[in-house]
Amino acid sequence: MTTSPSAGTTASSQVFEALKQDLIRGRFAAGEKLAISALKTHYGVGLSPLREALNRLAAYGLLEQENQRGFRVPAMRLEELDDIAGLRTQLECMALTQAFQNGDSEWESQLLAASHRLRRSDEQPDRIEEWEQAHLRFHRALLGACGSPWLLRFIGQLHDQFDRYRRMAPPNPGIRATLDGQHGALVELAMARDIQAARALLDTHIRLSHEVARGCCSPSP
Repeated sequence: MTTSPSAGTTASSQVFEALKQDLIRGRFAAGEKLAISALKTHYGVGLSPLREALNRLAAYGLLEQENQRGFRVPAMRLEELDDIAGLRTQLECMALTQAFQNGDSEWESQLLAASHRLRRSDEQPDRIEEWEQAHLRFHRALLGACGSPWLLRFIGQLHDQFDRYRRMAPPNPGIRATLDGQHGALVELAMARDIQAARALLDTHIRLSHEVARGCCSPSP
């Protein structure tokens, strides 16, 4: 059967999203070379849309392409994680300032709703994927009124890269409890439009999460 271009695009987009989430969740080991035949079977997709998805993930930074042939999961590098965390701080604090300046009542409502869903997820620690999605939506809602789609796109890519490290790191319940509490404090500061205090708290929030994520890798020799 001949696959239409639109169907091929849909298949490629679907496997791109599925494989992206699996890479972030750590389904594949750092440094692992991906077997095309195994991927075709696992994701139930043909070679053409699979290769398109793999090329997109390599451009996105979640895969490394080797001599235009194979694909490998990137190694966990402490210096890369530090760079990602530093950029997150700069760009998210910029977006936060703009969101506080531009945000209206609709933004406030969306943020409050996202905060509520995240708190409910905090009460069910065994359902980690639900928490991860609620956490992601909360941070998107917090910055959503910044007014710059490109800034949000860059931040989203940094989040995905950062989360690949964070999710492979050993749990740190003490820091996790502090981070959970900071989400509510960020909402209160957003309602009060206290930009200075919110930027300082977001900086601390990213730094603490960075501290947890660093547990997944060691410095280069």
